[in-house]
Amino acid sequence: MASSIPESTLTLRRDGLELSARHAGPDNAPLVLLLHGFPDTPHTWDGVIPALVDNGFQVLAPWLRGYTPGSAARSARYDLMAVSADIAAWYHALGAPRTHLVGHDWGAFVALVLAKQYPRQWLSLSVLAIPPFGGGFAGRSLPLLPRQLLMSSYIPLMQSGASPRLLVRDDAAFVRRLWRRWSPGWDFSETQFAPTARVFTDPLLAWAATRYYRSLVTVHRSATREFHRLLLAPLPALPTLALAGARDGALSADLQRVLAERAGVTHAELPDCGHFLHAERPDVVAAQLLPHLRAATP
Repeated sequence: MASSIPESTLTLRRDGLELSARHAGPDNAPLVLLLHGFPDTPHTWDGVIPALVDNGFQVLAPWLRGYTPGSAARSARYDLMAVSADIAAWYHALGAPRTHLVGHDWGAFVALVLAKQYPRQWLSLSVLAIPPFGGGFAGRSLPLLPRQLLMSSYIPLMQSGASPRLLVRDDAAFVRRLWRRWSPGWDFSETQFAPTARVFTDPLLAWAATRYYRSLVTVHRSATREFHRLLLAPLPALPTLALAGARDGALSADLQRVLAERAGVTHAELPDCGHFLHAERPDVVAAQLLPHLRAATP
């Protein structure tokens, strides 16, 4: 976050874990919840947060559970329903203010779950690098699925027992390769990568982060079944914005566009960006987000 924007670190005890979040902006302003994904941290929003605060919003950017030492435990759950409950708890801890949901990658899935669980609580929904799933099958997506399956080939690897060791090896070299593959052309700096390196050089944190992928296939668990039910449920009548990077190497920009059009939501594809579009071009992403947030703020 830019040094000119004062911030504080908040903590929240839940499920025997200590959750952490970055907060900036006036307490009485509309809240924007910024939710990060994999492999990433709330620092991914460093370039977006000042624009939001300067335009009259307060911001809460939590670390997902398992991405901080206080929230990592072998006995804890690491699935998207547990994370969604964490974010709902943050919302209530701040006094249930007028709130916009903004999520990237896993954070976008969490935002979708929360929007469908509690549609009347939120002012708007914005998803980055993940399309607005739900509401029926998009036939035009069929020709795009073979390429997407190839792009998603890392998922079974993340579900394997070897994945935590792979992630921490050689100072998180595999994670660096994911960043380069998913955002080709982004010349990120060591300073930008450092917060993520701190997570993915810690064996326990790397283990917790991979549990998110394992939870997708544990259909014997009610939380997994509930996540899939909500993912496929229709979108609520919330103002919704979907943003994609044209060079996304993790999820096809064409597939994101088709699913956004099928859902009937506002969609923009940003050129010269990949999967981490908000970190690569925070100015361009903020320019898309701000009109959307203002229009949905009473």
